[in-house]
Amino acid sequence: MTNVEILPDVPAREIDLDHELDALAARYQGASGLGMKVLGVLGMPVGGLLKSLPQEVQTGLGSATEIALTQAVKWADGSRGVIKDQPDWINASITAALGAAGGAGGVTSSLAELPITVTVLLRAIQGVAAQYGFDPSQESVRFDCVRVLAANGPFEEDRGADLAMLEQRAGLAVGGAKWISSVIVPRLAPVLGQKLAAQAVPVIGAAAGAATNYAYTSYYQDITHVHFGLRKLAVEADVAPDDLIAAMRRRLGAE
Repeated sequence: MTNVEILPDVPAREIDLDHELDALAARYQGASGLGMKVLGVLGMPVGGLLKSLPQEVQTGLGSATEIALTQAVKWADGSRGVIKDQPDWINASITAALGAAGGAGGVTSSLAELPITVTVLLRAIQGVAAQYGFDPSQESVRFDCVRVLAANGPFEEDRGADLAMLEQRAGLAVGGAKWISSVIVPRLAPVLGQKLAAQAVPVIGAAAGAATNYAYTSYYQDITHVHFGLRKLAVEADVAPDDLIAAMRRRLGAE
């Protein structure tokens, strides 16, 4: 297999670099807005969500996340030749339905639903990568798709950590499962813990599961658009990725 990230037959286009960076910065800034609105409508305090989970679930959150993510990577990669990529709104609708089903049964059914939801999330991320002309079967693209899940979830305030995530480059071949365990899981586990806690709320568990899954999927798809939008700009405009990140930081007031 050749080490080509860009899919063939991607047409060339004229680039207004400032305009495209402005659009990506706006998308980045708005990515978490829907998530905060969701919890606001549900009347759920973000800070106390994780603490509301049973202690045994809190203790096992890391291992549950690692299992879910490991399965998701396998299932998402294996499904690409069978199920075509879907539009963003369909992916969000699918995960919303999964969240409703998981939330209807509380924490137990939510844990069972977790690997399936993460798989759909990862497939959605891969689909966005393909929209920008990147081949998800290539190692570096596969790495970046998983790495997007290390971005803070839609209910987190620390957006600077998300931007730092966009600056890091490595490969799945270096570290493999160990890299997922040591880098991705510690950042993803609290995010998924918030999702589980929302779904465990009595009476509104199904509604909360649907709403949070929709918000999560929308958030990660937006972050993926930013991530691969920057990667594509680096290729098309022949600009160093570090320079593009610096330009994004200036637009976001992160410097």
